[in-house]
Amino acid sequence: MNDIISMNLTELELLMQEMKQGKFRAKQLFDWLHNKMVWNYDEMSNLPATLRNELKEKFPLTSIKILEKYESQIDGTIKYLFELSDSHIIESVLMRYKHGNSICISSQVGCRMGCKFCASTLEGLVRNLKVSEMLGQIYQAQLDTGERISNIVIMGSGEPLEYMDITTKFVELINHELGQNIGQRHITVSTCGLVPKIYELADRGFQITLAISLHATTDEKRREVMPIAKKYSIAEILEACKYYIDQTGRRITFEYSLIQGENDSVEDAMRLAKLLKGMLAHVNLIPVNPIEERGYKAATNHSIEDFADVLKSNHIETTVRRTLGQDIDAACGQLRRRYLQKRGE
Repeated sequence: MNDIISMNLTELELLMQEMKQGKFRAKQLFDWLHNKMVWNYDEMSNLPATLRNELKEKFPLTSIKILEKYESQIDGTIKYLFELSDSHIIESVLMRYKHGNSICISSQVGCRMGCKFCASTLEGLVRNLKVSEMLGQIYQAQLDTGERISNIVIMGSGEPLEYMDITTKFVELINHELGQNIGQRHITVSTCGLVPKIYELADRGFQITLAISLHATTDEKRREVMPIAKKYSIAEILEACKYYIDQTGRRITFEYSLIQGENDSVEDAMRLAKLLKGMLAHVNLIPVNPIEERGYKAATNHSIEDFADVLKSNHIETTVRRTLGQDIDAACGQLRRRYLQKRGE
């Protein structure tokens, strides 16, 4: 592996030993890469010139670049289009809240899951991101704004549990006390419901928040909007969620995109309340972003309120996601798709 930014401290220590350097050099290098967020060997002033030159030759650093940036005039949300070293495009969204800055990052270029309400899936999966490319979205946003990011949501393009080792190593590095030291409880990983991976994640002993993209209350309805539902039933997902709660003690967030006339009825809300009864759960209701190619419309404010009221009356903690960055296409995959169309891809 020649991607040195994706190495953890133990791997860097082994590398420094191989390069006939003191173990302490690993900490110095880690500090430059993950605390100071400097991805240029020439600026690493406390490393010997001979080591810097050897690292340049064997482990070239390729930073992701901000290709385009849009800042909402409504709420200060920033949408980034990043260009990777192989010219592929990904996107991230920086959201400003009173409690701190959150960033929604991508875990893959595109996505193979095919969820009907998400623009990220329209071109399918191109490739996985490296750990360094996931980190780079956060580091670049912090360097660009000069503001610290305190919360991370892996809910942009891609299915983060598909390649578990990449996501878990990312969590390890962003959480490291010598790096950005972002607490695991401030990191949310979203999945469309890969049941075996939920069990695997539960056994890793992390304290992250798991978010499940549910979006329907019956298997039949879920299969219409989420192809993964043909493989795993709602009952199987909920069983895996209960195991996750038992192993970690962490509450699970259920993401539910409200699509007008599809899944936003009071009956749907009552079924959802029944499914989650007694679980350590929180429901995040999301007014779906209209996607031209799909013909879906967002639920009305009235139906959103009624849906939330049913859940709350059944003692299920419920929030309605505030729509941010509407004037800059801040929904999943929209900006990247528009850019690729403009580029003729």
